[in-house]
Amino acid sequence: MTDLNALEDWAGPLLRKIEPAGRAKLARTLAQQLRKGQQERIKAQRNADGTLYTARRPHKLRDKKGRVKAKAKMFQKLRTASYLKAQGDAKGLAVGFTGRIARIARVHQYGLRDRIAARGPSAQYEARELLGFTVEDQEALKDLVLAHLDL
Repeated sequence: MTDLNALEDWAGPLLRKIEPAGRAKLARTLAQQLRKGQQERIKAQRNADGTLYTARRPHKLRDKKGRVKAKAKMFQKLRTASYLKAQGDAKGLAVGFTGRIARIARVHQYGLRDRIAARGPSAQYEARELLGFTVEDQEALKDLVLAHLDL
């Protein structure tokens, strides 16, 4: 994990020189770029430190006679833009989940205990880092800030 304070210390003085409208536009661009990186990492099934997600528990491949379920990757819908929100304004930027999906993501992010169904049994989930800040993310954000400032 990288240090976000170092990035803020580096970019802060540069960003204060930009007008609020320009900062808002840059923040939206940065948030979208950060979301794209998170989506790619979730698609690759990797934590922010580069390790693979813990595998799912084994499940029945045959539900009914003659039917074989395809093994789907985890978090296919969760990584879409309709669930993974990116926001940016003159004061800052944010990438994250909202509402019911945020609760589900939090359970997986930290490896918490949760109910499988509304009135069903509960299970302990493995920690799978859905949101995290990588060195590649930091470099991409630096490049975007420099490109915006034409340095």
